[in-house]
Amino acid sequence: MGRNTQTYLVGGVSAIGGFLFGYDTGVISSILEMDYWKAYFHNPGSVGVGVIVSLLTAGCFVGSLCAGWIADRYSRKRAIMAACIVFSLGAAIQCGSRNRAMLIVGRFIAGLGVGVLSMSVPVFQSEIAPPHIRGRLVSLQQWAITWGILVAFWIDYGCHFIKSHASWRIPIGIQIVPAVILFTAMIFMPYSPRWLVDNDRVDEARLVLARLRSDGDPDAPQVIEELNEIEEAVRIDRETAVRSYSELLRKPIRRRVILG
Repeated sequence: MGRNTQTYLVGGVSAIGGFLFGYDTGVISSILEMDYWKAYFHNPGSVGVGVIVSLLTAGCFVGSLCAGWIADRYSRKRAIMAACIVFSLGAAIQCGSRNRAMLIVGRFIAGLGVGVLSMSVPVFQSEIAPPHIRGRLVSLQQWAITWGILVAFWIDYGCHFIKSHASWRIPIGIQIVPAVILFTAMIFMPYSPRWLVDNDRVDEARLVLARLRSDGDPDAPQVIEELNEIEEAVRIDRETAVRSYSELLRKPIRRRVILG
């Protein structure tokens, strides 16, 4: 990794957000087949199961729509930390569910957190990474999602042998642990240099780039060069920024939206 060790560390820590997405997506699939879960929730039919499963995605949809504003206003770092809190709340409600309504509400709330993470983590990773490893770093998010699904399946399998309602409560509750780890670790992670420049905190952005690119030397040529590039990109972005959703349907932005 060499000089990019700090960048990989920051990107890897933030990728835990992808693990949360994968885990919460995978954990429910096996739980639906657990006898104690079926008995506790009175054997929900296909519609009931569909609602329980899909409410996470519905929460993701709402969370992702809010994520852009939150990440721009309060920083990518704080958006990720806030999403961890929301996700943990949703997971706790699911774990302690006394009826189907609580489970559904818990999954929706967890989905809100996952939606914010799904948008904020890749943005954060791309903005702290130099161009030549940016794709590799952002791909950690998807890699972490698949690991989350895998771990969820194995934990479900292990808990399947528990002869009580703990068989489904434990797998759901365990997902709070990586959320707490991510929240705690993000306290020590830097802000995105791009966000700092966009909020006229150029000196702080320079120090962050020094930490990530040059072992703390703020006068390193690569730090100065990248800082200048970010400042120019922010200047252009301010001149061409989209201010409302309606502008997404106008030329030339409309073509970019369709391609996306």
